[in-house]
Amino acid sequence: MKHNGELGDFLRSRRARLRPEDAGAAFTGGARRVPGLRREEVAHLAGVSTDYYARLEQGRHPHVSETVLEAVARALRLDDTERDYLFELARPRTPGPGWRGPARAPRTRPAVHRMLDVLNDVSPALVINHRIDVLAANHLADALFTDFDALPYRDRNLARFVLLQPAARDLYRDWDKVAETFVAGLRLAAGRHPDDPQLNELVGELSIKVPEFHTWWASHRVDQCSYGTQRLAHPVVGELTVSYEMLALPADPDQSICLYTTEPGSPSAEALRLLASWTAPTNTPGAARSHRRLA
Repeated sequence: MKHNGELGDFLRSRRARLRPEDAGAAFTGGARRVPGLRREEVAHLAGVSTDYYARLEQGRHPHVSETVLEAVARALRLDDTERDYLFELARPRTPGPGWRGPARAPRTRPAVHRMLDVLNDVSPALVINHRIDVLAANHLADALFTDFDALPYRDRNLARFVLLQPAARDLYRDWDKVAETFVAGLRLAAGRHPDDPQLNELVGELSIKVPEFHTWWASHRVDQCSYGTQRLAHPVVGELTVSYEMLALPADPDQSICLYTTEPGSPSAEALRLLASWTAPTNTPGAARSHRRLA
């Protein structure tokens, strides 16, 4: 029922953002009582009956077909991330007989640590999982953001740092935008891993401690957080703009490298170079440290 409720909320939020003319529906008939599309308009665009769509939005259609979901995704003009999220909510995975909950996060492989070490003087880099836990970081990433290794195990999480630490509000020039994107990433992860107790605990904590969280979460925005640009005001080297890219590690399920770069020859590149030189570790080997999580 939890997933069905999430499905209904998501569908309602997506149709509320669409105007009939945007969706190609030439419906008229007086004042509209709801923002965006009506249920019958979505049903018409998707090629299903209004009753069928209503039951889907109410979470009362447990065996919806892939064809119908594809049609609804097209009617609501969902992007690829939102489409995948729709499928996750409508057809949640059922744990098998031997299921015991989320497995303990694997340690980052030594070869991955060596990759972080190689990048240590040029690019901040983190290894994260679906909860955005920081599993490993090179020295330059610690210098740019925070020393994750010095934090308690449960606090070694990039979303928790961004949304809860006062220093993060000073660091990110566009804190609201960055924080909202992280919430959208957590919303996507929650749809894919609904039974992850640590993720649920994180969402619950943020909902209590971050006043803006309820509004962002209720918007049902989902985001892969695969790439982007962030403007920073670093306390040591001043203002700089960094781009980030998420690089999946195919041999390590649920682990990705988040790599930060700057435009070559730019003031930001010079600021990052200064940060690397001023904060260089005295013992480079092993600078990328593993942040092992507690189960």
